[in-house]
This record gives sequence, structure tokens and C-alpha cells, in this order.
Amino acid sequence: MLHSLTVRTGSRIELVEITRQIQEVVRQSGITEGVCHIFSAHTTAGLTINENADPSVQADILMVLNKIISDREAYRHAEGNSPAHIKTSLMGPDLTVLVSQGRLLLGTWQGVFLAEFDGPRTRQVHLKIMAG
Repeated sequence: MLHSLTVRTGSRIELVEITRQIQEVVRQSGITEGVCHIFSAHTTAGLTINENADPSVQADILMVLNKIISDREAYRHAEGNSPAHIKTSLMGPDLTVLVSQGRLLLGTWQGVFLAEFDGPRTRQVHLKIMAG
């Protein structure tokens, strides 16, 4: 089963939790055991799994990424969003999460996040859910 989620971001840089939307697609698929592959079809927005209980973790992640990848370098890319491309390369465009008993197999404090680095924008996240 292939499904696409539309995610609207509201800031230039942010982590948007999409766990519930993905879980709903898994539930609707009827697949109880398998995998859910998640793919961001963008070069300036990636995906990550991290803590979803304390929003300060998300702020800390973004703070450190902004320190590591400065927007004050002499980048050559004419669009001016090279830091977004680099951050996305570090995060990666995809995740694979196991599905067990019809649910994403995540830890107690884990959530799936779209990592926006060049927003606000409307993003597409594609899901491929496979039994197995």
C-alpha cells in the first residue's frame, strides 16, 4: 500500500510530529505485521525519530544543527538555502519502522518527525506499508 501525507509547516526551521497521521494510515491498511517505509520527497526537509514527550528536545536538536551548519557561510548555491540542503542530508530522507500488532513499533517516548529546514512550505511524505 502506498499513501501520501501532506504536511504544512509553519516556520523556516522546525520539527513537525507526524506519528499519529502515519499510525492512522497503518491502521487503515489492515496490516498487522510488517514494515512502514517513510520517505520525504524533498531536498530541504528530512525525517527523524526522536523524543516526542518533551518539546525542549526538539528545540535542542534544532539549536545544535543551527550551530553546526551556519547560515553565515559563503555558500555557492544561488537559492540561498544551502544550510537546509546540508541539514537534510544529515537527517536523511527516509525511515523504516516495524509494524507489530497493527501499530508502529516505537519506544515509549519516540515519535516520527518531519524536519523542516526551508519553510514554511507544504511537504509530501510518502508511506509504503508492507506485510511480512
